[in-house]
Amino acid sequence: MLIRVRTNVGIWRVDGLDETTSTAQAILDGIAATRPHVDYDTPFSFDPAGKQLLQENSTLGSQGLRHGSMVYCKVDPSTCADNTTTAAADAAAATDTTADISHAGAAVASGEPAMMQNMRRIIDKDGCIKMVHDDSIKRDASERGFRKGMLPLRDIKMHWTLNEFCAMDDQYNFKIQRQDKSFVVQGGGTVSLETTAANDFQSYLRRFQFQRQQFGYLYGKFVPISDDDDDTTDKKEDDPQGEKEVKCNVIVEAIYEPPQEADPSAPGGFSMLEDEREEQVDKLASLMGLEKVGWIYGHPPREKGFVMSSAEVIMAAELQLEQAQGVQPSPFVTIKVTVGDDANVSFEAFQVSRQCMEMVAEEALQVGPNPGFCYVKDTFTAIQEGKPSKTVENNFFLTVAPIEQHNSDLLVQQFPKANRDHDDRTPSKDELKRQLSKSGSAGWSFIDLLSDFHLLLYLSQFLDMETDMPKICESIINRDIPLNDGYKLIIASMAGMDGSY
Repeated sequence: MLIRVRTNVGIWRVDGLDETTSTAQAILDGIAATRPHVDYDTPFSFDPAGKQLLQENSTLGSQGLRHGSMVYCKVDPSTCADNTTTAAADAAAATDTTADISHAGAAVASGEPAMMQNMRRIIDKDGCIKMVHDDSIKRDASERGFRKGMLPLRDIKMHWTLNEFCAMDDQYNFKIQRQDKSFVVQGGGTVSLETTAANDFQSYLRRFQFQRQQFGYLYGKFVPISDDDDDTTDKKEDDPQGEKEVKCNVIVEAIYEPPQEADPSAPGGFSMLEDEREEQVDKLASLMGLEKVGWIYGHPPREKGFVMSSAEVIMAAELQLEQAQGVQPSPFVTIKVTVGDDANVSFEAFQVSRQCMEMVAEEALQVGPNPGFCYVKDTFTAIQEGKPSKTVENNFFLTVAPIEQHNSDLLVQQFPKANRDHDDRTPSKDELKRQLSKSGSAGWSFIDLLSDFHLLLYLSQFLDMETDMPKICESIINRDIPLNDGYKLIIASMAGMDGSY
């Protein structure tokens, strides 16, 4: 089993785990094998905020972790040096140094000292034997590997049976198969996008005539579907891998656009920036009974048949893996927005296939020169129609989910959105006053106008997320619980409002 560890310095992969016996200590041991001096600022957790901690003494499988699952922690960057080369040198120092090193290009892989890498013996003019540098040895060592980037077979173990070899080789082969239905469709569900939030997102894209790419996270609910509500005629109890179907509707209530920069040279058309408020956004969503249910992005018009780029496919797979905690069926959706030749805007919902999730978890896919294809790393082999292929067309990985729209009964969408540049309005106390001043007119109440995800996010900068915001959100969710007059006074004072509210 493979577990991915997302840290503040990048993602690390720990392989060779057993979900029935391995514990969190096994992950630490796996990291220590290459990074023995890591100082952990936070323990392993299921969420980026570090609130849901892994249990130290329970097996990974009993805690819901599967192959490809991701856990989180924060580390001291100055202690994360990878000492693979040093470790190899130390191990080699204890071995017989008289061993034949004519193939020193495999020094690190076979445990030879780092100083002997890419070296060969020659007899000098004076008859002395000396070592000289030779780059061709490094190339030869790479070619001798079981697969590119891997050890030669004899460096793994001396004797192999045909069954052992085939079993190991098959781990790096992917027979590409199209998944007929998305996980949402398999469970009889649909995706519903809040109308005002969707219109606001596409209006911002129209500001740039859809020539600039922008993305956001979708917050909402996974609403379970009972067997009585599921009217699909060919429903199955389990998917082909023997796992339960995801039977739910995906209800999107709000869109949050994290900090980003438009970057036409980037594979996705944008660069993601560090979001200092990521934990705050997730916490606010949780207080409102919401969670991250998908992501949305807009892009310029494309040629017919070009649905998603390889960067978008890989990002969708990463996010599905994160939500499902491994290679499991997931209701997490991808919504793409673009404009057609007739100037009409379209919203389409997709999911990537389970096989795509598996290949991304194994880091077998990468972005290449042609954005319409995912490129397969040299260590792996993709087999299409019985033949090895270096690329996989993106559409093979995509499944469609039905999409519709609704008007939210929970939230309004009037407050300016954070992290937008070149927008007419930005979150501010003037905007807070502008929105809340509508209270008492046109049927609006103070609590109605307060029920705005982005307004609440703005307020959370000034009010305590642990004590104040839970009480405010409770009154928004349950209108039978009146908002304390003290909070009304504080919020109105922040907005510079006088009189009744």
